[in-house]
Amino acid sequence: MARQPKKTVIAIDGPAGSGKSTVSKLIAKRLGLLYIDTGAMYRALTLKAIRLGVDLEDEGGLVELARSTDVELGYKYGKQVVLLDGEDVAGLIRTADLTNKVKYIARVPGVRHEMVRMQRRMGEKSGAVMEGRDITTVVFPDADYKFYLDADPEERAHRRFKELKESGSPITLEEINKDVIARDESDMKRSVGALKVADDAIVIDTTDLSVDGVVDEIMNKISQV
Repeated sequence: MARQPKKTVIAIDGPAGSGKSTVSKLIAKRLGLLYIDTGAMYRALTLKAIRLGVDLEDEGGLVELARSTDVELGYKYGKQVVLLDGEDVAGLIRTADLTNKVKYIARVPGVRHEMVRMQRRMGEKSGAVMEGRDITTVVFPDADYKFYLDADPEERAHRRFKELKESGSPITLEEINKDVIARDESDMKRSVGALKVADDAIVIDTTDLSVDGVVDEIMNKISQV
């Protein structure tokens, strides 16, 4: 039997507000690849934990929950769907309250193990543009292309504030600034899947770049390899 051609995997890491989600979606669209927002997967699991009343401090309970949960990502009518045990929860997982609770899920080694298994399965099946915190270092350390997007914390806070304001959230810019700093510290200091720059990742500072500018830079890097 002939071997199937290797599926292309593009891994993109970076802190909250660096632009990786928007950029990754556009890169995936240009290349005809599946876009995998790993953060959405953790958010979906957090939503399930909240719904079931699972204690977010109960690591054993969270691991059991992850093992019994199926999260799939895809597209319908041009929009991303996040299927939590078959239910599309894409419109329910971006609230500020849920965002503040994701860290309890993401810091548990057993939960991350289950999530990485699902993420690798999706990437290996169809190829993908995958973004998160530890994609280039843990999930797909052998990805075909690896990028790390960063930006000034204040700029990242402004981006997040604009996003939440458009969705009707009453949160203030001051609260967002504090949240960005807290999330950075949490992401970088977590014992598993910590946010860091892979040795062979291409670093792009997006502070003064437009979304299209970042996309073009990544596409140019890919075409040069």
